[in-house]
Amino acid sequence: MLSPKFLLALTTTLLATTASVTAAEYFNRIASFPVALNNPDAEDGVENSAEIINASEDGMTLVYSNALLGGVGFVDITDATAPKAGGFVALEGGPTSVTFIGGKVLVTVDTTEDFTAPTGYLAIIDQVSKEVELTCELGGQPDAIAKNMDGSLIAISMENQRDEDLNDGAIPQLPSGNITFFDVAEGSVDCATMRVTELAGVADFAADDAEPEYTDFNSLDELVVTLQENNHIVVLNGKTGEVVNDFSAGTVDLEGIDATEDGKLSFTESQPGRKREPDAVQWLDENRIITANEGDYEGGSRGFTIFHKDGTELYESGVSMEYIAAQLGHYPEGRSDAKGVEPEGMEVGTFGDTRFIFVNQERSSLVAVYKDTGDVPEYWQSLPSGVGPEGALAIPSRNLYVTANETDLSPDGAAPAHVMIYELAEGEPAYPTIMSDLDADGKPIGWAALSGAVADAEKPGVLYAVSDSVFTEAAIFEIEATAKPARIVKKTVITRNGNPAQKLDLEGITLDGEGGFWLASEGDTAKLTPHALFHVNADGEIEDEIAFPAALLAGETRSGSEGVAAIGDTLWIAIQREWRDDEKGFVKLVAYNTDTEEWGAVRYPLEAAAEGAWVGLSEITVHGDFAYIVERDNQIAANAQLKAIYRVPVSELVAAPLDGELPVVSKELVRDLVPDLKSFNGYVVDKVESLAIDSTGTGYVITDNDGVDDSSGETFFWSIGAL
Repeated sequence: MLSPKFLLALTTTLLATTASVTAAEYFNRIASFPVALNNPDAEDGVENSAEIINASEDGMTLVYSNALLGGVGFVDITDATAPKAGGFVALEGGPTSVTFIGGKVLVTVDTTEDFTAPTGYLAIIDQVSKEVELTCELGGQPDAIAKNMDGSLIAISMENQRDEDLNDGAIPQLPSGNITFFDVAEGSVDCATMRVTELAGVADFAADDAEPEYTDFNSLDELVVTLQENNHIVVLNGKTGEVVNDFSAGTVDLEGIDATEDGKLSFTESQPGRKREPDAVQWLDENRIITANEGDYEGGSRGFTIFHKDGTELYESGVSMEYIAAQLGHYPEGRSDAKGVEPEGMEVGTFGDTRFIFVNQERSSLVAVYKDTGDVPEYWQSLPSGVGPEGALAIPSRNLYVTANETDLSPDGAAPAHVMIYELAEGEPAYPTIMSDLDADGKPIGWAALSGAVADAEKPGVLYAVSDSVFTEAAIFEIEATAKPARIVKKTVITRNGNPAQKLDLEGITLDGEGGFWLASEGDTAKLTPHALFHVNADGEIEDEIAFPAALLAGETRSGSEGVAAIGDTLWIAIQREWRDDEKGFVKLVAYNTDTEEWGAVRYPLEAAAEGAWVGLSEITVHGDFAYIVERDNQIAANAQLKAIYRVPVSELVAAPLDGELPVVSKELVRDLVPDLKSFNGYVVDKVESLAIDSTGTGYVITDNDGVDDSSGETFFWSIGAL
């Protein structure tokens, strides 16, 4: 076995090198399908979902389970770049898994009302008529379904899951689970062929309560099953149902992780003896098994493991996937004390001569892609997914990979659930658009939630960005914008009296002309966070703090500073939304003269907001004769209408006293950013928050991912050329 340190170095090196490789094949997202399109009559505020996903044998139709709405949805991907709603079939109960055999869709459905007496059935649906043709009672609660290579046999993991509110979810909680088999003849399931292999007594932990999760067949009709809560793996003969082998999934000593939810990205902690508790499992070939070690109530080792079917451990990914997620701005700090990126779904697919491994990370909303070398997997790339990718599907015949993303945040005005489609083709990876380097200790420069940026006055392509209040340690990040992808090369924590500064919500940054910066912090009186300007030196130490004056604060709201720019001795601050003393449809551009210490403002006219939305400012930066301003609505995905750059003549930025009539500036549309955002082939994100223009006049735009929580984690960084 290679040492964890060597594997980490190998992985991070590959991350740095493959991101700029040309004339190679990579997966890139080509489409995103909002599953709500299959349920147009669903009530507003009702959660939707796409969980487990599969495809027809010709690869033209997708079907996904949707337990939240109690049915399965179909997606027509005849044109994979333009998926279409294919309809929805309602079922009695909650579907847990799906597969295709011929023209039939097989769905496992949970109807349990009492955890001590679980129930469920298998439904067979005709793909064309969408009619349920047959049901087979299962005598328990099903989880995953798998079919063998020739479609003559299916296996269902009967989890008979526990009550997570009973005894803190600890097992044993009877009844135990099993594996249920059915024969399939000419595409038809024969309910009478049902046979059961009991798994009670197999595992080393809580043996009398086996809780099987994922299953997968190899070409020898051997079935591998994970017992997640039991931290165990079982191999069965699919034809006879006999247990061929079983072994503990074991433990991992995790070193150099972030194990504390404290608002900081610090990879300095450890978790010795962490149970893997694998969820998804796949065969790599007739002898090797790979598991996604999501964990449950006692474990989760944050990576994946390759075993020989005799139980020999062949490879352990350790913390490498977490480090990659951190470098991509996707690390879920809010899950640090739990299971980190939480690898859950998994797929293996052979594309041409290359076998790829796909590991879906539920909490980072990434898919880590590896090449199977037969020995140490080769990290290839990471794919951005929707929120909470669970279902994983390779369609090698069409060079496609598909994810089903179960989390639906649309009732709260955030991202809806999506199915996302990726294609393998020659070229460069489109994602990430920005990533960080490693620090001097070999740890990732952790980052997320970039909320404001400014360009270096002299060095073309060098930017400085700040992070917002998602972290307790505010910081300035130095970015090499012309690298592909852009690189965060340095992180400077903002300090006060030598300690990380508290009560900051940084939304804007501009140069002070002396090697330091002026920072704009959005206030929140309820949280004792002041609306203020902060002057910091090159080392991030706060040298001066300028509170907003009483005349301005008299009308304050939560939506304050969203950008700052300098014109001579005057700092101009973009206030995001109307304050209480503003006429509706107008916001202030506030001025502060650092020499005279005088305050003033002008009024900026907002675009009209759609019903149920608001429009505000996100950034201000000055170049030449104009101040460039990012204006956006607060909408996401299909509801997003306004993400744009406008410009105001500098000659009109003549501040009037705050207690008088404020002049209104004129504005001109420079660029509609919605087409740019759509070009990433996901959904349109809501927060375009940074615009920086370098010394050559080249503009760079950055979106704010809000730190992964309630977000896909995707940060988009792109150049809009000369302004």
